[in-house]
Amino acid sequence: MRLTQEWYLQETKYSEEETLHSSISEENVFFHAVSSGDIDFVRQNYMKHPFGASQGLGVLSRNPVTNLKYHFVIAAAMITRLCISSGMEAEHAFRLSDFYILKLDSLHTAKAVAELQEHMVIDFTEKMHLLSRKSKISKPVASCMEYIYVHIKERITINDLAFHTGLSTGHLSRLFKQETGVSISDYIRAKKIEKAENLLKFCDYSLIEITNYLSFSSQSHFIQLFKKFTGMTPKKYRDLYSTYPDSEPSNTMT
Repeated sequence: MRLTQEWYLQETKYSEEETLHSSISEENVFFHAVSSGDIDFVRQNYMKHPFGASQGLGVLSRNPVTNLKYHFVIAAAMITRLCISSGMEAEHAFRLSDFYILKLDSLHTAKAVAELQEHMVIDFTEKMHLLSRKSKISKPVASCMEYIYVHIKERITINDLAFHTGLSTGHLSRLFKQETGVSISDYIRAKKIEKAENLLKFCDYSLIEITNYLSFSSQSHFIQLFKKFTGMTPKKYRDLYSTYPDSEPSNTMT
């Protein structure tokens, strides 16, 4: 009964103050722009309506910063699921969302929360923009891409993917090449090299650690393949692009 009473008192207060939430149609247009990769619209929307500065968010906490954080999490959940529905790899989307929500946990000002929220939304939008430029893919091929993303550290074979999708290896290979323009093997190699690039840029793992982490047959094979895809050796790539503070290479992967 007490909760019911509180609700009616709050409802009366909203009515007296004429407090309204933003319209569903406006939200739908915004979220559709994100999930469809419309970067220009999303950026313009933030210029006109910065997160936290516009009316219509609703009060989920009496603390202004906590209130923005709650809305941040709601937006992250909505965007994650819409992007998955529009073709983003599910595990990729969830990990991206988790990353930003963990970053949110350490923020203590409304300005910082608003800046992170805009960065998150733009990040999702840009990834969806890149995705939208690719040809529309079938469910089996999308399932393969998802499997490869999740199991990138392992040695992945066409037989693994055929079993995962329930298709024959021949049928799956033809379908994948037809829809993506590359063979399954080349796609797996490209994704492993992409992961290796990130490890070289942002971590201090040694070459042998990266070799083992990504299940390459040998360090020489990893170096050869990396040079084939990027045009330079892993060491040269790290020298040019590493953002990790100077330190001795670690001895173990974590």
